[in-house]
Amino acid sequence: MTAKRTARLVLTLLAGLLLAGTAATTAQAEDGYRFWGYYHYSGGQWAFAQKGSEAVVPADGSVEGWRYAVGGTKPRVPRAAGDFNTICGATPAEAGKKRVALVIDPGTPADSATGEAPPPATGTCVVTDLKATGAKILAAVKPVRIEKGLACGIGGYPATGCGDPVKDIKVPATDEQVKLEIGPAVGSAATPTPAPVPTNSSQAPTSQNDSDTPWAGIIIAAIAVAVLATGGLVLSWRRSGQQSS
Repeated sequence: MTAKRTARLVLTLLAGLLLAGTAATTAQAEDGYRFWGYYHYSGGQWAFAQKGSEAVVPADGSVEGWRYAVGGTKPRVPRAAGDFNTICGATPAEAGKKRVALVIDPGTPADSATGEAPPPATGTCVVTDLKATGAKILAAVKPVRIEKGLACGIGGYPATGCGDPVKDIKVPATDEQVKLEIGPAVGSAATPTPAPVPTNSSQAPTSQNDSDTPWAGIIIAAIAVAVLATGGLVLSWRRSGQQSS
């Protein structure tokens, strides 16, 4: 074997070893956490927020996002585009207020600690005061369970747990996109007022409404008829007695 061939063989083996080492490093298991991540949408893509929602004051026309997932070094962003016009286009602007589109993505069953089916991803237009923070905007749409200064549950999901560590996580390279369920605007004067809950007075007739039937009048009339009938019988008996005498 010539010196050139030997050198090439050595270089090939070294390259193979380096590639093998790289592949092994990439394939190593990663530890992560199960949590709600906070994101901003800009330029057609989601970016992980650099500040907590309490410290962020979104501008009018902004798009905020929350995603529940098992994540590590790579952020698991909401699985739907943060299109402001799709979420807030039908909501008119109001003087002295701002419109912020809010995307809430509870993730997949694989992200759940119990494997339960999470709620669908939603998009909501929030009309609020100009100084409202990201935390206030979120709380206007869904109840938030706070523990250790973290948003641990949104809209009751998940019911327990908060930033729990997860060993040997398996994060997919990409997440399948989903379609948002667009709900009614929150805080807008144009939002229709929900119909009041029916009360007994507005429901179909019940036993309580039986009091509206004129039973008292019917009973009085029946008594009067009975009295008249009795009086007639007495009068008839008296006439019969007089005739017989």
